[in-house]
Amino acid sequence: MSLPDPAPQPEISVIIPARDEVEALTGLVAGVEAALAGRRFEILVIDDGSSDGTGHLLTRLAVRHPSLRWRRNEVAAGQSSAIRRGVREARAPLIVTLDGDGQNPPDQIPLLLAPFNGPGTERLGLVQGQRLGRKDTFWKRAASRIANAIRGRLLRDGVQDSGCGLKAFRREAYLTLPWFDHIHRFMPAMMLREGWEVRCVSVSHRARDGGVSKYNNLGRALVGIPDLLGAAWLIRRSEPSRRMAPPREVAAEEATGRTRP
Repeated sequence: MSLPDPAPQPEISVIIPARDEVEALTGLVAGVEAALAGRRFEILVIDDGSSDGTGHLLTRLAVRHPSLRWRRNEVAAGQSSAIRRGVREARAPLIVTLDGDGQNPPDQIPLLLAPFNGPGTERLGLVQGQRLGRKDTFWKRAASRIANAIRGRLLRDGVQDSGCGLKAFRREAYLTLPWFDHIHRFMPAMMLREGWEVRCVSVSHRARDGGVSKYNNLGRALVGIPDLLGAAWLIRRSEPSRRMAPPREVAAEEATGRTRP
């Protein structure tokens, strides 16, 4: 009696942290599958304590989409903790993250993966998306510009939009990073601190599919200031020889003109 062939190991794990984003997830899962058609991939949704029926929806989606797995935090632990749980459970060496609210278009994923192609990228740890034409309110965009300016002044990581949820990174690189809450907003600086290379790619942005933002501007500032100061302290305490040059922008033509990793 022969046993069925085991499922091949995926080359890409797409992690979607989601809290009360039931209106966006169906489209996100379908969009990821379309963006990665022909690739070996898995989708891992971390339901971060949702109360809107997200778990019931994911149960149904997993039947229709074999690439989908999901886990639930009974108590909301925050976006960074949800991503961390996803990375630990991921089976692929390359990780892609995107927000569960539907504002990060899945069709941008190939742009993030393209820089990992070819020789000379062994130390490339992170490709950070940078949003163009943001579909947020004026006040949210203004607050983000101010926060990014302060963060850039303190951390000197050369990234204009570290809060963008569209990221691609090596799982092994992520696991070298120090852990603190909200680290997802400081990943470029932390990657550079650990000696990894960081590149930036411009990505599109779209309006919410539904639901509401989990942060207002004041709330974001209150949780962000201590983390920013802590990240700056970690960088100052690191050995200068371990830091690499600031990230460079990857042109869209370059990002799309290579073979797949």
